[in-house]
Amino acid sequence: MARGLTESPPWLHCRYLYDETGSSLFEDITRQPEYYPTRTENAILARHAHEICDITGRVTLIELGSGNSEKTDNLLRAYTGAHDEVLYVPVDVSVSALEGARDQIIARHPGVTVTGIAGTYETAFPLFKRFAPSMVMFLGSTIGNLNPPEADAFWQRVHRSLASGDCFLLGVDLVKDPAILNAAYNDAAGVTDQFTKNIFRRINADLGAAVDLEQIEHVAEYNKDLQRIETFVRFNRDQDVYLAPLDQTISVSAGTMVMTEISRKFTLDQIQENLPLYGMAVRGVFTDPDEWFAVLLLQHTNQ
Repeated sequence: MARGLTESPPWLHCRYLYDETGSSLFEDITRQPEYYPTRTENAILARHAHEICDITGRVTLIELGSGNSEKTDNLLRAYTGAHDEVLYVPVDVSVSALEGARDQIIARHPGVTVTGIAGTYETAFPLFKRFAPSMVMFLGSTIGNLNPPEADAFWQRVHRSLASGDCFLLGVDLVKDPAILNAAYNDAAGVTDQFTKNIFRRINADLGAAVDLEQIEHVAEYNKDLQRIETFVRFNRDQDVYLAPLDQTISVSAGTMVMTEISRKFTLDQIQENLPLYGMAVRGVFTDPDEWFAVLLLQHTNQ
């Protein structure tokens, strides 16, 4: 790793990115004009929801990282149109997001029963087979936030948790012009900057770190060699960061960049290459006209 770059430990990703404030800020990010993934994925789902429903038949819909469940609306409409009753199981760390999504879904789709799971993906994995036959949804290209070893571990858990014949709906962001990618993660309104700084606000609150938030800044850039957006916080002055639970002070020099997140981008060939290793067969591939984003319908063969 280059001098002055520090990659954050795994707990930083899972614990601090998506607290209540972070979740709200991320929803704001998805509405920025530069941030194409959410609206592009939504358009794909709107166009192909009925086709996906026809392929899977009646299934329980399980969504990992559901948030406000806005992107699921087209799928719920298609499934309730085809079946009298639909069970929807959103999984999210934000209780308020689950409660808000439940109320809105019940109001819009009277035929949907909502059973939320408040917790991490690991909380939900052991419950998958209880809902079989099911379709697990992992949208928003969240798979891109996992480095290759983490992605392998994720798919291994999915492989062990799904019943044979269950489906998996995967949203993936595709490789494209770096200028488009860089703009998406550096919005002009500065919402992504607030989102990144919120991580350190949480660290200050929970760990007594006393990071000067006015002296750090969000930095995000596409790494063409690794095909990923890399998001950092740059420290603009020397700071002593105290971690109360460890009773330890870490000296951080001006110019140091701490990695907070990655967002990998894929080609369709890359994303499909290793799926058979996890017992996954591709049943459908759906993209937008510009091929900026893709939604893949997979089926677990238990092989």
